[in-house]
Amino acid sequence: MTRNLVPDELWDRIAPPLPARPARRHRHPGRLPVPDRVALAGIIYVLRKGVAWRDVPSTVVGCSGVTAWRRLRDWTESGVWPRLHAALLGELRRADLLDMDDCAVDGSHIRALKRGDHVGPLPVDRARPGSKHHLIVDRHGTPLAITLTGGNRHDVTQLLPLLDAIPSIRGMRGRPRRKPRRLYADRGYDFDKYRRLLWERGIKPLIARRGEAHGSGLGKVRWVVERTFAWLHQFKRLRIRYERRADIHQGLLQLACSIICLRRLRAAF
Repeated sequence: MTRNLVPDELWDRIAPPLPARPARRHRHPGRLPVPDRVALAGIIYVLRKGVAWRDVPSTVVGCSGVTAWRRLRDWTESGVWPRLHAALLGELRRADLLDMDDCAVDGSHIRALKRGDHVGPLPVDRARPGSKHHLIVDRHGTPLAITLTGGNRHDVTQLLPLLDAIPSIRGMRGRPRRKPRRLYADRGYDFDKYRRLLWERGIKPLIARRGEAHGSGLGKVRWVVERTFAWLHQFKRLRIRYERRADIHQGLLQLACSIICLRRLRAAF
């Protein structure tokens, strides 16, 4: 079951950035710690199935849900997930599977069942508490960066933070890539102020304008971000926010983005 949840391709990439575990005591060492790969299997089990941490079947996964959550907390605080995502993006660029010339950006609302950071009234769900995922992808739908805010935050407020969240993507000779050449967005980003800010960064804004008829042709490129949201929501834990801590939910988002990147690499093998 562990190898099914954590294939060798994923484990070989996630093992290097994991923090080293403290040395065991010589006297009274206690129980052996759960292997990292088994704990990762528990995390991915919750990410895919959407079950509560207490309902993780230890006889199937190999560890309890509490152990998996604690390891997720430690790895999130150590910054494991951003490093894993950046490494996979570098591999995609090295394999010529990353096209950052044309990128698309969008947001998606989710309901939050518990209070916590980055929770606000959803304007599309009768002001129920919720959060919002903000995502930027390349031309093929590969997730480049994702952020989490309250459900009442406007999409355009996360436009520049999303661009800043794109890591330095290596994989080829020369300078690493950190920004697209053209950025596609829907009418929610139709503000001249942000068009000017994008031009100042050397990015050409291709944003639909409010009040104009549909058929501008931008959807031929922009649709990939909607498909990536569909990929993310295949991970049932991301459809509804159960985590009270925003950094834990952000860690699960980045892990899901890494798995999507790995799928693109495996398809190219």
